[in-house]
Amino acid sequence: MADCKIIFLDVDGTITDYENNVPPSAVRAIRLARARGHLVYMCTGRSKAENPPEIWAIGFDGMIGGNGSHVEDAGQVVMHQLITFDQCKRIVDWLHGRGLEFYLESNNGLFASERFREAARPVLRQYKLGKGATPEEVDGLEVADVLHGIVYGAELYRDDLNKVSFILSSYQDHLDSVEEFPDLKAGTWGGKGEHALFGDLGVRGIDKAHAVRVLVEHLGADLADTIAMGDAKVDIPMFEACAQSVCMGSGGMEAKEAADWVTTDVDDDGLWNAFVHLGLIDQE
Repeated sequence: MADCKIIFLDVDGTITDYENNVPPSAVRAIRLARARGHLVYMCTGRSKAENPPEIWAIGFDGMIGGNGSHVEDAGQVVMHQLITFDQCKRIVDWLHGRGLEFYLESNNGLFASERFREAARPVLRQYKLGKGATPEEVDGLEVADVLHGIVYGAELYRDDLNKVSFILSSYQDHLDSVEEFPDLKAGTWGGKGEHALFGDLGVRGIDKAHAVRVLVEHLGADLADTIAMGDAKVDIPMFEACAQSVCMGSGGMEAKEAADWVTTDVDDDGLWNAFVHLGLIDQE
C-alpha cells in the first residue's frame, strides 16, 4: 500500500506490561496494522533469546535487538555487531575482580555469572517495583520470571555477545566502567542516574537510532514513513530518528518530553490507542 508505515516498537513497557504480560489489545493492534500493509519491528534492548514464544507469536516483520547491535528483517540478518572475544574476556575478568555479578547477552542465551541468581533476585524485584508493580506482585519473583533465556553454568568467555549487564554495587561501578572500557559504550538501566540498578557495556556507536537507519536503508524506504513507540530514556534516539514518536503513558518523564505524543499506560490499551491515534488501524 502506498501509505505503508514502518513501526518500531520497544518491548518492555511498550508491547509488554511490567509483569511481562502482553495486553490482548496490543496483539490485536499489531496484527491489524500488519494486515493493512504496515511493517512492524521490535526495537528492543532484549537480545533474540530473551523473547519468549508468546512474543514471537504476535507476528513481526523482524527485530532490532541488543539496543541496536542486531538488525533482522524477515529472517535475514541485516547487521550484527558483536563484542569481540578479547573484549568479553576483559569485561568478565574485570567484573569478577570487583565481585560484581552479571549476565552476558547473546542471541543464543543470557549467560549468567556464578552467583547471579542470588544477587539479582532482590535487585530485579526492586526494578519491578520501580516500574509500577505492587509488593504483592514481586513477592516470590524469580530471575527467570524477568529474564527469559537465562542460562547458568555456561562458558563466560564468548564471541557471540551483543552486550553485558552487571549489577551495580554503587554508581561508581558504572563510572569506573566508562574509564576502564573506552572502546565500548557504557550505560545504565533500571533507574535514573545514581538510582540505576544495572550497568551495561556494548558496542560503541550502536543505538536504536543507528539500527533504525540501517534497516530503513535496507528496505529502500524513507525515514519520513517511520514511527517509533517506547517508554524509556534508551528509546529517545529512536524517537529522534523516526518521523513520528509516541511514549507510553506509563513511561519515564524524559521519554515523554522527547516524544511527539503520549498515549495511555501500557496496560490501559496504550499501544492500541496509539495505533488508532496515528491512523494505523481503525477504532473498533
